[in-house]
Amino acid sequence: MTQQTPSSDPLSFAGAQYRQPTAIDAVADAFTETLLQLDPSLATSLGIPGHETEYADYSPAGLESGAEAIRETLERLDGLQPSDDVDRVTLDAMHERLGLQLEIHESGWNLSDLNNIASPAQEIRSIFDLMPTATVEDWQHICGRLHNVADAVSGYMTSLRAGRERGLLPASRQVQIVMEQTAKYAEDGGFFDDYASNAALPDGGALPESLMAALRAGADSARAAYRGLASFLETELLPVAPEKDAVGRERYALMSRRFLGSAVDLEETYQWGVEELDRIIAEQEAVAEQIRPGATVEEAMRLLDEDPERQLHGTDELQAWMQGLADRAVADLAGTHFEINGPMRQIECMIAPTQEGGIYYTGPSDDFSRPGRMWWSVPAGEDTFTTWKETTTVYHEGVPGHHLQIATATAARGLLNNWRRNICWVSGHGEGWALYAERLMDELGYLSDPGDKMGMLDAQRMRAARVVFDIGVHLELEIPERWGSGTWTAEKGYEFLRQNIAISEGQLNFEFTRYLGWPGQAPAYKLGQRLWEQIRDEVRSREGEDFDQKAFHTRALALGSVGLDTLRRALLEA
Repeated sequence: MTQQTPSSDPLSFAGAQYRQPTAIDAVADAFTETLLQLDPSLATSLGIPGHETEYADYSPAGLESGAEAIRETLERLDGLQPSDDVDRVTLDAMHERLGLQLEIHESGWNLSDLNNIASPAQEIRSIFDLMPTATVEDWQHICGRLHNVADAVSGYMTSLRAGRERGLLPASRQVQIVMEQTAKYAEDGGFFDDYASNAALPDGGALPESLMAALRAGADSARAAYRGLASFLETELLPVAPEKDAVGRERYALMSRRFLGSAVDLEETYQWGVEELDRIIAEQEAVAEQIRPGATVEEAMRLLDEDPERQLHGTDELQAWMQGLADRAVADLAGTHFEINGPMRQIECMIAPTQEGGIYYTGPSDDFSRPGRMWWSVPAGEDTFTTWKETTTVYHEGVPGHHLQIATATAARGLLNNWRRNICWVSGHGEGWALYAERLMDELGYLSDPGDKMGMLDAQRMRAARVVFDIGVHLELEIPERWGSGTWTAEKGYEFLRQNIAISEGQLNFEFTRYLGWPGQAPAYKLGQRLWEQIRDEVRSREGEDFDQKAFHTRALALGSVGLDTLRRALLEA
């Protein structure tokens, strides 16, 4: 039985429901607790206390422990019957997600998890970005985790060695870039050195000298571990790593399912990407004509870049602008187009402590004591930014994009089990929603300025180009005549991206390397958007004059993040 959630609950959206937990919820929650034990960093990212100093076991034994937990969970689900629609979605999502995780584990490819953005090499360090620093106890927790970095890195290297023995290797390009990243973490004045040296309480108060000494020792230990990782990559992995970036059809299809929650026809999807790119370019040409009659897209972008009213100088100005725009979006959209209540209304815009490139979002803690955050990792030497390009980025990462999506699921504690709220994340669903949100803001009139609309189209063009690049390069398909000839290679793909993605050289290099090392992830944005729009239009057609877009969005977001096949069944077959 479900009931309306009391409106006084600050961690729910208006109109949400609560229900009695079921046997299926109990299995999902138990699995979540097991995951928190196996991966303490996950608990930190969710703001759940009790695991502040530990790391996951990144060794093959640790990976097998995770696989065994999945097997046990699937066995517990066997024979359970859903009590309601929430249970039906949970069963669908858990069978799809956990079954796929086992396939990946059994393939062995998790033993070679190394790329420039989302692998243990970055994750072991980046958890410190989310750790509280308000009290002496917080810094004691940080100190404990610093001293555990070495074991985490050692386990990770053991897995990479096991992958090497099985001939499962990341490409040399990924090894080289991660060598550079890890060396920077470990250098004098690098992340760990700077982190310990500047440790202090928020009011500027000094920490006890004994704790400062322990922090410095922990930082030195972490630095040594990362120096060891950099050396391992250079001496043991790089000499045997393949030069070829393309991962081939079998591995690509597996990874594509990981990021989509759906098995797509790769050739059809590739062709759709080519056609979608052409459509977006045509839209850009029309907007360029509005900016200056007769201007090409490139000329219009140059005019926008040169407009002093659209420039930001320095990261402080960038951060303040992001925060202001994010806050205005929340104020405008809350209650009119979306349900955004209580602590869901708070988002923090941050400059990341790294200089690797990339913009990303981290969700709120489970109790919202730590708000959702948008992070910008600014490459070294870049200090001028343009608002026309980034207005849509703030909507993508903030509201109505990731922040609304993730905060809504986090707040649905009365409706969804903890696995649905906090653990299940599918790029095609999540990134597809954020890209859908960009287009939606145009439909709602927030991109009426031609420059801002050009920025949205620029972002959409990038995501369409990534469909073509990612599938084309990894499957070595034929290049469309408009973009060259022969079959795709990484080098031909770089030039293609340069023509279609209007970002700085530092950002382009980061993105290029990311696509090559994270096969199947980049297309998930555009393919997810495609499905979100298809589902909305099908529901609108079915409901006719009764269609309520706000109600549709509330219902859809209340599902949490699920695979795209699960999403379609939940919204169209219920």
